[in-house]
Amino acid sequence: MSNKVNFSQTEIIRKHFPQRDVHGSISMPVYSSAAFEFDTAEEMEDAFLGKNGKHTYSRISNPTVEAFESRVQVASGAKHVMAVASGMAAISDVFMTIAYAGSNIVTTSHLFGNTFSLLQFTLKEFGVEVRFCNLLNPKEVEKQIDENTCCVFTEIITNPHMEVADLAALAEVAHKKNVPLIVDTTIVPWNVFKATDFGVDVEVVSSTKYISGGATSIGGLILDHQTFDWRHSKRLYKLALAVREKAFQVKLRGEIGRNLGASLSPQVAYLQSLGLETLELRFRQAAQTCLALAQFLQTLPAVKQVNYNGLPDNPFYEISKKQFGDYPGAMLTFSLADKTDCFAFINRLKTIRRATNLFDNKSLIIHPASTIYGTLAPEYKKMVEVPDDMLRLSLGLEDIDALKADILQAINT
Repeated sequence: MSNKVNFSQTEIIRKHFPQRDVHGSISMPVYSSAAFEFDTAEEMEDAFLGKNGKHTYSRISNPTVEAFESRVQVASGAKHVMAVASGMAAISDVFMTIAYAGSNIVTTSHLFGNTFSLLQFTLKEFGVEVRFCNLLNPKEVEKQIDENTCCVFTEIITNPHMEVADLAALAEVAHKKNVPLIVDTTIVPWNVFKATDFGVDVEVVSSTKYISGGATSIGGLILDHQTFDWRHSKRLYKLALAVREKAFQVKLRGEIGRNLGASLSPQVAYLQSLGLETLELRFRQAAQTCLALAQFLQTLPAVKQVNYNGLPDNPFYEISKKQFGDYPGAMLTFSLADKTDCFAFINRLKTIRRATNLFDNKSLIIHPASTIYGTLAPEYKKMVEVPDDMLRLSLGLEDIDALKADILQAINT
């Protein structure tokens, strides 16, 4: 974890709010207002036309949210950042920006449950085809791309399958076919992963996870690196002729974000700005604990398999190390004998919490097959390939010895 990022970025606040707060606050104030007043009709007109940069209505923009977006922009190196109401809102807004009836998305069926559902069911009803394939095989990916492919999409580490695609190889294939590579990078934060080094054009992030600072709030982020020539996009071609690399940004913020209304609240933006300041410290401890606990789980006879990309015997160890370094996130999965054993183990835990979500300050465990994927029909469960004997564990900030003791008593009871 050698990449150092200053997540506080107080100069960003001074840039947007050059005047000292009347009370001397060193944190961004929460502008909990729906609308903003103007002195004249002319000033209001200019604001609505985007000529003076002033805020009009918090569904469209808000000072506290803007400050949070600016901090993320500096931390991530993105050219443009838009904050939205959740990680799923981020994914939905991205697809609504680039997809159209008759288009297709090339991806894997090994995705987080709601992402799979969005693609397989929701977008399908709007005439968008989803082509599931093996993203670990770039040649297979290339065969799936045609003139109506609007993007290649994947998760940086698939949740909960823990697969790691070679992003540079995917980017090469996608860009050869004039298609953008869009990646959900929630699992590994920017202080250890730089998306543009591997050809990623757009990132989506659930800021609920690492960024919120202990699961304080729900949020999502869309990061546009403006590395793709959107003149190759059937949806954005005309816009790209006018604004070139900013076509995605203009469509996303100027139309999709406004019309769908999945805006981030100023209260959440404030909480997540605070969380951003401690992200690197929390990630370092949680990721180090995750590796140590993965090694510990491998020593337990009751554990059939441990899946963490930081283990040398993991099939994705080398590509993971190349892309993320020594600590590929703070989530692992492991397998017990069967579903019955998984449930019994979960029920005996005392320190690790029985809950969904990832990267809380508290360690969380869940049985994905019966929860996140529980409502899927059998044929779709077969597609996603999440086994009944697998548990997903997200590591928090507890002492490693306390976590080991909890696991031992739960397995040995």
